[in-house]
Amino acid sequence: MKQNEGLTDKIVRYVLAAIFIVFGIIFSYWWFIPAAIALVTAIIGWCGLYTVCGINTNSTKKPKKK
Repeated sequence: MKQNEGLTDKIVRYVLAAIFIVFGIIFSYWWFIPAAIALVTAIIGWCGLYTVCGINTNSTKKPKKK
């Protein structure tokens, strides 16, 4: 799997995961499901939905060959 998430995207996912975890503690355990999805995708840097849609926010640049 090629990473398709950039740093900003990962940070947003970590923040959303934290918010969903708090919701899970306060409201219902069902909030842990989107928290887990956001956390796992942020950790591995790959999103299946991004792959299907052709989105890539990873801005790593390949070195130019001379």
